[in-house]
Amino acid sequence: MFNKQSLKDANVRGQTVLVRVDYNVPIKDGQITDDLRIRETIPTLELLEKKGARRIILISHLGRPKGEKKPDLSLAPVAERLKDLLPERKVFFVNDVSGPDVEDAVEKLPVGGILLLENLRFFAGEESNSSEFAREIAESTHADIFVQDGFAVIHRAHASTSAITSELASIAGPLLEKEVTSLSKLITNPTHPFIVIIGGAKVEDKEPLIKKLLPLADKIIVGGKIAADIADHQVEDLTKTVGNTDKIYIASDFVTDESGAKLDVADASIKEILDLLSSAKTVLWNGTLGLVENPDYAKGSTALAEYLGHHPEIYSVICGGDTTGFVEGLQKTDSSLEYGLISTGGGAALELLCGEALPGLDSLDDK
Repeated sequence: MFNKQSLKDANVRGQTVLVRVDYNVPIKDGQITDDLRIRETIPTLELLEKKGARRIILISHLGRPKGEKKPDLSLAPVAERLKDLLPERKVFFVNDVSGPDVEDAVEKLPVGGILLLENLRFFAGEESNSSEFAREIAESTHADIFVQDGFAVIHRAHASTSAITSELASIAGPLLEKEVTSLSKLITNPTHPFIVIIGGAKVEDKEPLIKKLLPLADKIIVGGKIAADIADHQVEDLTKTVGNTDKIYIASDFVTDESGAKLDVADASIKEILDLLSSAKTVLWNGTLGLVENPDYAKGSTALAEYLGHHPEIYSVICGGDTTGFVEGLQKTDSSLEYGLISTGGGAALELLCGEALPGLDSLDDK
């Protein structure tokens, strides 16, 4: 059960609402190459309009400017994308997060208007969780209430996730609530058979998740470079380090390059993985099965994504930046692929699943 106050139940009519979103999207040559995180906020903005919010102020970070103003990390292109996605709404941008320019922009914002502030991480106060920085934002925007809807950042104790909640009444947005509820179910009451698929490159990053989910899962499937390194004896076999060999399947058939490097799971392992999924009711997938940046080594991940996307009876949760980006790319060419949840959070999802503290969630007002 979600135990934080939620926008769904809040009265925000006539109020100025400050919303922490996650617009940390990839931008190349000034163009957004993947707008999932922007699109995922549209239902929240529509809900605020429906509930009669007078003004909506959006705050986010982008990249890692480390307290310096870097033009290539400005959120201005995001504001333009928002205008495209919300043609009936008034969307504005201001290149600051507090002070006279922000106050002026807020005052001029029409009823129902949306104002996106500049990259929070242009200012050192964001990552240092500065109370003064949070207070300046709250006062400059004249916000009445704070909505945390940036799921991907709730594992950070930053000014826009932690300190700000001491300045304003603070509640959860629908995207945050959806992600936390869906992921929490996997570690409390998953529908069985529950299968976990782990890929990626670093076994040390995934071992805590495997240990956490091992008692809950009916099977844990391991692929990607982790499986390749186990096969090459570069890391210790997971069945020895975490135990319970019956529950863990480790891919053993690989596609190699000219040097012999194992860069994807091959046909025999693909078949075995899909056979293991034939009875699944719930699947969590974190980490690609191969080096998907190269199409020659994306066959295993493609087969898995297509299988899950074409089996709606399986509640499939996709998390991890590389994995979600890969799946979203496939959806652009095959709109029939559907999943239970494509998480917008990488580190946040992993830390939630591992049961770690989440400052941006814990600091919100309880029900």
